Amino acid sequence: MELLPRPQHNNQRRLKLEPEPPLNVPQLSVFEQPDIENDNTLGPCLWNDLPKKKRHQRVAIFIDGANLFYAAMHLNIEIDYTKLLRYLTNERQLLRAYFYTGVDSTNEKQQGFLLWMRRNGYRVVTKELIELPNGSKKADLDVEIAVDMITLARYCDTLVLLSGDGDLSYAVNAISYQGVQVEVVGLSSMTNESLIKVADSYTDLELIKQDIQKKNVGWVERSKSQRQVK
Repeated sequence: MELLPRPQHNNQRRLKLEPEPPLNVPQLSVFEQPDIENDNTLGPCLWNDLPKKKRHQRVAIFIDGANLFYAAMHLNIEIDYTKLLRYLTNERQLLRAYFYTGVDSTNEKQQGFLLWMRRNGYRVVTKELIELPNGSKKADLDVEIAVDMITLARYCDTLVLLSGDGDLSYAVNAISYQGVQVEVVGLSSMTNESLIKVADSYTDLELIKQDIQKKNVGWVERSKSQRQVK
């Protein structure tokens, strides 16, 4: 019974010391110098050097091939895909550039085009065209685009979506809540208003056609010349 006062005194001393470790300065230094290289954060966006910040921003590009094809026809231009990739990247660090399109396995010209795309910086995602009751053909790649965008969002600072499909609005809005910037590019007459509303920025293809087109005749002029030859 005589030994009871001593352990009670020691316990009181330990209770006084236990709160102290969280106050050590070395533990707070973790928050002062986060490990940007190992964590998928938006660390580069905090840099003070603006030119360097732009060069180190990670960007991924997602192109709806069908939407771009019809937009080019409407604008009477032929897309230069090298210029397009350079323009959308905009001096940032390109992580991936995806091109989504429906394919006809019997179309040799299309297969040659897609082979060129794969060899020149694009990752091509295809789906076989399905013939609809009205005779037209279509391949819906909305799910593929949405899944790839959500998957890559954690590795990027900015996503560029070239499409006008309003079905992608929900995915774009979800990605923006992760702190990732989403830039939408498309022809205004072919771009759903809901997609523009959830994007951080919107660029009309009409305004940049001079920067992304081939320096030759457009769709209308080329088709006329082909008819004259025949």
